[in-house]
This record gives sequence, structure tokens and C-alpha cells, in this order.
Amino acid sequence: MVDVVDRETRSRMMSNIKGRNTKPELMVRSLLHARGFRFRIHRKDLPGKPDIVLPKYKAIIFIHGCFWHGHQNCRLFKLPASRTKFWEAKISRNQENDIKAMHLLLDSGWRICTIWECAIRRSRKDPALLMEILTAWLAGTEPLLEIDESMMN
Repeated sequence: MVDVVDRETRSRMMSNIKGRNTKPELMVRSLLHARGFRFRIHRKDLPGKPDIVLPKYKAIIFIHGCFWHGHQNCRLFKLPASRTKFWEAKISRNQENDIKAMHLLLDSGWRICTIWECAIRRSRKDPALLMEILTAWLAGTEPLLEIDESMMN
């Protein structure tokens, strides 16, 4: 399949995609801060450079884009028809890095929450449920939590 835009335009479009301080990330940080949670962001000394680190709770929050991290069975993830092998390899590497970082963090005693982009999109109009789930997890002792769209109903 041929791209619908020229190489220069595609390059410009791809360079505008941010890896940090994305809208979903800013939304979750804003909600946490409004509830009185204090945190650090993008700690380079931790595996995977977590999006949000809450040292008081020994908790880490990753906010994953459904496309970039290959969220299976998600309406927001569809493998592109062009350069399929490239995208399969790219997304697979991202998933491998996610798993590696998760194991290293768990072994170091951190608790990990992964919030998928689809869950954040679903909770934009009413973020109360997302925060209810997140604050309950932070108050508890569960080592892992994955929040996706199915939890936002």
C-alpha cells in the first residue's frame, strides 16, 4: 500500500508525535495533583523512565498509548497496512521493553499501574471512576493494576 502523503509530510507528522507530556499523561497528573498526590515524572534512574512515580506509595504509573504499545483487542490499535513489518517490529520492541522494565521494577519492590489511552479517553467527560480505581489501588497493596476501557463502564 502506498502512503497518501509524501515523505516530507509524513516525516513532519511523525516528528510531532510526543513521547512525554502527552494529553493523557497531563490529564492523569492533573487529577492526581488535584487529589493531593505528589509525584515525580519521567525518572531516568528507574527502568522504563516511568511517566509518574509516587515514592510515598512505592508506586509507578505508566500511561500507554494503545497504538504504540500494541494494546490487544482495543479499538484504538490497528496495525498499519503500509510498512507492516516495520511497525510489527517497532511495537514488539516497545512491548518487550515494557515487560523488561516491569520485571525490574517489581523486583525492586515497586508497584505498577498501567493506564491505557482508551481508558483515559473514555473517562475524559467524567474522570471520577478513573480516580476512584487509581486511589483505591494506591491505598492498597496490590503489586499490579491495568486500567483499560472495559473498566470505565
